[in-house]
Amino acid sequence: MMYVDLNADLAEGFAFDEALLGVVSSANIACGLHAGDAITIQNALTVAKRHGVRVGAHPSFPDRENFGRSEMQLPPQALKAHLLYQLGALQALCNNAGVPISYVKPHGALYNQASRDPELARLIAETVHQFNPNLKLMGLSGSLMLSVAEQVGLGTISEVFADRRYQPDGSLVPRSHPQAKIEDEQEAIEQVIQMITTQTATALDGSTINIKVESICLHGDNAHALLFAEKIRAELTTRGIEIRA
Repeated sequence: MMYVDLNADLAEGFAFDEALLGVVSSANIACGLHAGDAITIQNALTVAKRHGVRVGAHPSFPDRENFGRSEMQLPPQALKAHLLYQLGALQALCNNAGVPISYVKPHGALYNQASRDPELARLIAETVHQFNPNLKLMGLSGSLMLSVAEQVGLGTISEVFADRRYQPDGSLVPRSHPQAKIEDEQEAIEQVIQMITTQTATALDGSTINIKVESICLHGDNAHALLFAEKIRAELTTRGIEIRA
């Protein structure tokens, strides 16, 4: 049977964590430097454990003011300290909740920068490997970040996006572009089905790009996004595609 993982960012202070944890199979847990705190993280971990959802760390630049979406140029040792701080805090709460951390997915600007900056990608991969070499790194399918992680010795998880458009080189269309996001639900569902069944996506210019699909990122920061996530899962289930990490 064909299967795919569904992931979402959680413990970021939105009202739909519990409902979304009934939809996804992997949870990217905020670690406090872009959003979240000890209580929201603890609550998300408790519900994730109840649903058997795989847990990953979702560290960011230290940027609560901009929700981790502003690019930053930090000294390597400073960024390493911020990453270890976040991973360590989440590990302590996971130990308390009785759930393991399985992977790391950088958040926001950190994710995007590391997808094109080899030095940043290596720093992240080496820091994760130092923290726990058994963790996997989740990142944009086909990105530099994943190839560097593999060179360092980490396992990887290739991620695609249900509601984002792609450029011909496989990168995401920047959020500043008016067509960056797929607003039509049916179009997004069709993109997901295409990516899973053919391992390809249609770029903004109409070209076909090869893409490895291991996990699909869904959003759940508002009621509409939650409803869409539920529709994606229902459509995949109807087509005989199993949802599992």
